[in-house]
Amino acid sequence: MTAAPDQPIAVFITAPSKEEASRLADLLIARNLAACVQILPGVESVYRWQGKVERQPEVLLIAKTLAAKFAELEREVRAVHSYETPEIVAVPLTALSEPYRQWLIASVTSE
Repeated sequence: MTAAPDQPIAVFITAPSKEEASRLADLLIARNLAACVQILPGVESVYRWQGKVERQPEVLLIAKTLAAKFAELEREVRAVHSYETPEIVAVPLTALSEPYRQWLIASVTSE
């Protein structure tokens, strides 16, 4: 991740089921790796895997955190995720309300 360490980011993670998505969300919140995780069921992913086009129902997680937390977040998700190659993609959040930004920072930096 090349963003400044204090850059707020949104991390997109897909999971095969609501149950796995909930476990991932709980893990990220419990370890202060995300301030908030939204779980969006009913996503259909179309992708190429091992030379074949696949279509799978998935659940999308959107985790809000700081760029400084990305490497640890990725490591923790990969350690428990059921996919061989889980989607873990971050985008910078360039405009946030100041109270939300302060809450996000406090949520992932407090013990």
